This record gives sequence, C-alpha cells and structure tokens, in this order.
Amino acid sequence: MPQSLMSGEILRDRYMIREQIGQGGTGSIYLAEDTRLQGRLCALKEVEHNQALPTEVFKQAREQFFREASVLARLDHPNLPKVSDYFPEGPRDYLVMDYVPGKDLRERMQEARRNKTFLSEKEVLHWAAQIADALSYLHHQAPPIIHRDIKPSNLKITPSGLIKLVDFGLVKIMAPDEVTITIIQGQGTAHYTPLEQYGGDDTHTDPRADIFSFGATLYHLLTNEPPTEARKRFLDTRSLIPPREINPHLSSHVEKAILWAMSLHPDHRPVHVLDFRDALLGKTETPTKPGLDRSSFDAPHITIFTPEQIAGYTAIGLFLIGLVTTLLR
Repeated sequence: MPQSLMSGEILRDRYMIREQIGQGGTGSIYLAEDTRLQGRLCALKEVEHNQALPTEVFKQAREQFFREASVLARLDHPNLPKVSDYFPEGPRDYLVMDYVPGKDLRERMQEARRNKTFLSEKEVLHWAAQIADALSYLHHQAPPIIHRDIKPSNLKITPSGLIKLVDFGLVKIMAPDEVTITIIQGQGTAHYTPLEQYGGDDTHTDPRADIFSFGATLYHLLTNEPPTEARKRFLDTRSLIPPREINPHLSSHVEKAILWAMSLHPDHRPVHVLDFRDALLGKTETPTKPGLDRSSFDAPHITIFTPEQIAGYTAIGLFLIGLVTTLLR
C-alpha cells in the first residue's frame, strides 16, 4: 500500500494537500488547494502503478495514463467534474479535477433508510435524467468512453441540486482497434458490476456495462437495498427481488425499466442510455421480448406428478412394453 501524502505537502509547486478524502486499491483521492488560483479547491486522483511490472510494461502503463488523461481533460459537461491537469510525481501519476462539494447519493439513501422511508421516485428520476445525459455524452465521444464504476457513492449532488458523476478510476476508452486502454485495472463494485466486466478481457465491455450499473444504482436508491450481484444471479436466477416487492410505492414502468437495464446478457439491455431514460420516465414502453424481463431468468419449469398420475403412467408404459413384446414374437 503506497504511503499517503501528508497535509501541507505540495505537489508540482502548486497543489497543497489538505486532507485525504478517499481511498482506492491503487491510490488515494485528496482534497487540495491550488496555490496559483487563490481559493480554488481541487481533487487529486492518485494512480499508483504496479512497480513489479516489467520495465517496458510499466512504461506503457504510464503512457496509457497520459493518453487517457488528455482525453478526459477535453471533456466539458455540466454533470462531469472538469479535469484540469495531470502529471507524474515519482512512481505515481495524478489527475487534477474540480472538487465537488456536497453529499453523495449513498449518503442521501442512508439518511432515508435511517428515517425508515424511501427516497422519492420523483427526486430519483430527476437525478437519473441528469446521469443519463452525462453517460450519453461520454458514450458518444469518439472513441466512446465507458465509466465502469457507476454507483451511489460516485454520484454527488451539489448544493444547487446538480448531479456530478465523479471518480474516473476505472474509465475505459474504446480504441477503434478494440484495444482496451484503462487508467486503472479493476472490476468495479460487485453489486453494480455486470458479468462481462469480470475477468481480464476488457474487450467485451461496451456502453451497455454502464447501463447495467446505472440500473443497479437506481435499484439501490429506490429500495435501500443493494441488488444481488450478477455472479450470484447467474447461479440463482430467482435471487434478484423485484424492486416493487421492497418498495411498493414504485411505479410499474420504473420497475420494468430497471430490470431491463439489469438484464444479465448485454444484448437484452437497452442499446443506448437514453432509451433507458425514456423507459424510466414512462415516455416509451419497456420491451417484453424473451430475455428482457425477469421471468426469462427463472429456472426451468419442473412438473411434479401426483402418486396417482405416476401409477397411471406406469401402467400405460407396462401395457405398451407388453404389446411390443407380443408383436415381436
């Protein structure tokens, strides 16, 4: 585990560390003061590359980081924090982003749970429309950008009510030749991670992975319960409880849209995030093709016969066997 930066430490003769505000598997996130712009606070995302890698691979990892950072720095959307700088510092690399004040949606949900209530559907759908707009912007970049770690704690709400999608720690930029470029290797957070995101082959991940995580996030926000992990659902197709069985106040079309987005197979999810948004808002119908609804994941139907039926079928079978035996004589 890399040693954390200390309060008062200055990076690049510019960014003075105030405090650590987050910790991931590959580094920390710090609140820092930009000493060149008085009063400006920023968030520093630390990336600690695996120094056990061969020299050439380590060099390629750093080059990938700078390529991706340059792409992120060009993004400009009201629901995304602006990346303003990136630089190396010893064996570590840093992304400098706008600091987003306010609570994250996980905290908002926990408050509702403590009060033994649910977040209002209207409020959550208002947030969802903003999230969908941000994801659509990312997915329509050339090449597309996949966030890959959408979850309540990565969604912050500013004092003005604006949602910000933060932490680009697992972001994937889909290169035209299908070669995956990833700032930090990882799988995301289990309750929100689709099946195709597990394993080392990132080429199977596309915008539909974000749609799954988005749906799982809304499931959690509207029920106060984390959804069953995709890996467990694969083994037990009945393990995901429909949202309205937990929160009966939910609209039917909202439940259907969430289950659509959380389909295990990518081909059964919405193709575009705006399709999911429109289904959530009731503007379009959720498709009911095989594979899209919950019943498509149910275990195969098993017929259970009564003792009388078993006796009857046995008698018929013995009669047929006897008939065939007689004919063959």
